Amino acid sequence: MNPIVGIGELLWDVYEDAPKVAGGAPFNFAFHCHQLKHVAVIVSRVGDDELGRELRERVRELGLSDEFIQTDHEHATGTVQVKLDAAKVPTYTITENAAWDFIAWDGQLEALARKCCAVCFGTLAQRADSGWDTVQYFIRTHALDGEWVPRRVFDVNFRMPNPNPAMIRANLGRCEWVKLNTDEAPRLAAILGQPTDDLPGFVRSLVSLTTPEQRCTLWTHGPDGCDVFAFGEEFRAPGVSAKVLDTVGAGDAFTAAMLCYHLEGRTFRDCATFATHYAARVCEHPGGTPNIDRAEVERAAFA
Repeated sequence: MNPIVGIGELLWDVYEDAPKVAGGAPFNFAFHCHQLKHVAVIVSRVGDDELGRELRERVRELGLSDEFIQTDHEHATGTVQVKLDAAKVPTYTITENAAWDFIAWDGQLEALARKCCAVCFGTLAQRADSGWDTVQYFIRTHALDGEWVPRRVFDVNFRMPNPNPAMIRANLGRCEWVKLNTDEAPRLAAILGQPTDDLPGFVRSLVSLTTPEQRCTLWTHGPDGCDVFAFGEEFRAPGVSAKVLDTVGAGDAFTAAMLCYHLEGRTFRDCATFATHYAARVCEHPGGTPNIDRAEVERAAFA
């Protein structure tokens, strides 16, 4: 089976008063695709250090392969300091010049890019020139060859203070799906030089910036559900109640659930319904990679 790929940061989320947790948006995404019974891999890079060896072991413990995790002999394994506010919403302090900033394009990644059925990528892994080059090579491989193009999902996922507008536009122009949240919508509009007084209209317009195949924009609103703009469809999937313990990884889980259901041939409404329920259950556990029973989520979503 052709795999789903998460490409970008793999790191340790370090909490103030809890054990560190393997994280990074692309890794969380790949984990949840795997948990939803799809073949998934993480493409990233760790340091030749104890944290890197522990991280590889944790990836394997969670059921994923470390085949596409490179080893960097010059840069340390990435870490992020995570602080949760009263609403359990995280803020992140991200280490600079981490190993995952330097994912290298090679023959192994080219072969993976040619056979994957979908790839999810964000902005953080493209903050360094080497990361930008590798992500762009990966998502352009099929398009350059004129072959079948996999689903390319751009999860905006802002973690940088001043993203490059040219980078944002390039990513929008090379994806089929765009996913952003309530906080990211006005920021993205400002970066692109668009007014922020009509955010629904702006988000709707993003569909026209993506590639022609399978256009879709996903706008999440946390407990208030999500808006979906796809193939001329526009609808709101309502929010799902949850006893929130930690929202880390909820957006990544939503994206994974949405994509996996879509690849199974489900309608966008079913995809969004399932994804909002799945993300809500993730919020009820610490860390971005908790064990969630798919069947239980489906019973709750479609009872």
